[in-house]
Amino acid sequence: MAFVAIYTVGRLKHAADHPASREFFGVGNNVFRQATKSGQMVDAFSSDGISLPKEAAKGDGDPIITLTVWRNLESLYRFTYSGHHKQALRDRSKWMETYKENHISYVVWWTEKLSDVSWGEAFKRYDYYIQNGSSTFAFDFKNAFDEQGEAFVMEKR
Repeated sequence: MAFVAIYTVGRLKHAADHPASREFFGVGNNVFRQATKSGQMVDAFSSDGISLPKEAAKGDGDPIITLTVWRNLESLYRFTYSGHHKQALRDRSKWMETYKENHISYVVWWTEKLSDVSWGEAFKRYDYYIQNGSSTFAFDFKNAFDEQGEAFVMEKR
């Protein structure tokens, strides 16, 4: 059984102790609780103590990165665009910097083993996506692939 991993990267507009950033972290806790209760998120990785890649380290605000693993692509997609997370996406301009250049905020990939998912792997997949665009190795929801590597169109809800 394959799983799907997602790495996200962004940057706060303000310092972590700013009221807007504190609001972001409060909302983030609600999002994480909802993800956990969904039964579809298999694992979440702590970013404590990791060395940040260049795309997360550049800029003024504090970087925000996440790495989670889900049971399948459909459940990840449904979660992303519903509930607390959907509202957080609508409100993200309150908390997150906008980038002058094109910025890829996430990358998704399939994995057969949970043990193959790591921050190093996430950074590698992200860099590959930046250099090559969407492929079976690293993709986004607009240009997704199923477990067999076939193009997959996400069903809008």
